[in-house]
Amino acid sequence: MDIRNNAPEIDALRQGMDWDCEDIERYQILIETVYGDSHPGSTHLDRLAKMADDGIKYRGAKPSHFTATDICDGIAQGHDGMNYSLASREIIAAMCEIHAKANGFDGAVFISSCDKAVPAHLMAMARLNLPSVFVPGGTMPLAADGFTLEQIGNVNAHFKTGELTREQFTQYQKDACTSCGACQFMGTACTMQVMAEALGLAMPHSALMPANMKYINNTAKAAGKTVVELVKKNLRARDILTEKAFHNAVVIHGAIGGSTNALLHIPVIAREAGLEVKADLFDELHRKVPFLVDTRPVGKYSTDMFWYAGGVPALMKKLKDLLYLDALTVTGKTVGENLEYIEKNGLLEQYKGYLCNFGVTPEDVIHEISPQGAIAILKGNIAKSGAVVKYTGLPKNMRLFRGKAKVFDDELSARNAILEKRIKPGDCIIIRYCGPRGSGMPEMFYTTESLCASSELVATTAILTDGRFSGASKGPCIGHISPEAAQGGEIGLVRDGDIIEIDIENRSLNAIGVDFEKRREENKNIINEKTAENKTECGGILSLYRKYASNAIDGGYMS
Repeated sequence: MDIRNNAPEIDALRQGMDWDCEDIERYQILIETVYGDSHPGSTHLDRLAKMADDGIKYRGAKPSHFTATDICDGIAQGHDGMNYSLASREIIAAMCEIHAKANGFDGAVFISSCDKAVPAHLMAMARLNLPSVFVPGGTMPLAADGFTLEQIGNVNAHFKTGELTREQFTQYQKDACTSCGACQFMGTACTMQVMAEALGLAMPHSALMPANMKYINNTAKAAGKTVVELVKKNLRARDILTEKAFHNAVVIHGAIGGSTNALLHIPVIAREAGLEVKADLFDELHRKVPFLVDTRPVGKYSTDMFWYAGGVPALMKKLKDLLYLDALTVTGKTVGENLEYIEKNGLLEQYKGYLCNFGVTPEDVIHEISPQGAIAILKGNIAKSGAVVKYTGLPKNMRLFRGKAKVFDDELSARNAILEKRIKPGDCIIIRYCGPRGSGMPEMFYTTESLCASSELVATTAILTDGRFSGASKGPCIGHISPEAAQGGEIGLVRDGDIIEIDIENRSLNAIGVDFEKRREENKNIINEKTAENKTECGGILSLYRKYASNAIDGGYMS
């Protein structure tokens, strides 16, 4: 009201749209989506926005629709567009801030599905600290013969080596994406939907709903109703985003075998909430948390099966002893109270029938796969600040590895070396100048998929990078090496033939017998020239991101 009194043209301008005098006196709610014809994860979000709109109106408030459309990592794959992916998270969060601050909303609903949009929205929720609810955009069903999109890179490698015909490969491309929604595996998109619910910012059992079923519409409408109640109670995002909430999210991340990219996002969301979550917390908690969710890319089932099996509430029920059940959520109730309500009303039983259509039980999908969770944090003379590995995707023989370095300064060169059979069993592929300041931190998806296409290489060969990996990646890949090459990190000093040792159990990553300080002095001019050359390759927003981005191990945020 103070804003309106200070600027009388606000009411006049709003009545030039679909507002009347009565609407102006209502609670004003922002509906922020990434809707657009950009990819399957966003093209349906206008429908969910309409349902949230209905819920808000049913509670007597006035909604306003805004959008800052996201990009798809899959469509940005294989060209320079991938360098913009992590930067897009920062820009979407900033646009949400601009929309909310410029218009003076009382509350907000955020709706998104995918890799950078979900963390951007969660960052914005923490930054704005409005009463707000997140609505996950759901997931698409699996394709014919159990195919899911992350396998495209693998079949592409088989096509390039002549093991598949063009017709066979084209058929895989036609079939892979069955509808709108996030891709059907526990990559970054699905991981971050789960993180939103685990943090308490999304409605219970809302993450990974099938995107084209009525249940997701009902959830969006319920979110619209809920946000008005949060405004009335003055229950804000940071009231929910406590240390307990982040603890719970990291526990659930371990149990789902979540994407390594969550280590870029969770610490930054915490930072926006005025808290600190370090990568070491993932290592600490994942040692205690069993890996329970049997979904692709390392498991058997598509992610919609996890939702049918009970989703996040079913998982929380199994992990009660490791969770803070008194953490608050957007329902206005605690995690424990939500679970009691769900159990009392039999809400975890009602979707089992869908699993029966596939001859699957909840116990097939949610069961102990490994006694420890997904992530290990490695440190050593190559990664003094840290590096990340998803060891649930590692062959057991790769948990202690020694191999000769094969060094590349971009992903394409490394991928081509694999396809051209220049990489031999026992090699350690080093891909550098790919961190946030090096090139924007692209993912190394095609390199890992090319490696995984060879059963011999995937069991004997490692990949190290200061870039990141797709949530679809599996196999022996270590990313987020910090400090990165573009900041003078030791990965920029590794040479072909250096012996690299990876010791997962002892959490170490080292180049054996290398005196990096001596090598740094010897190569000072070369390193400075390479770093300068790397930083002058682009302009525009990417140059700003690369100039101000933090280390990957801290989340790659713009400071």
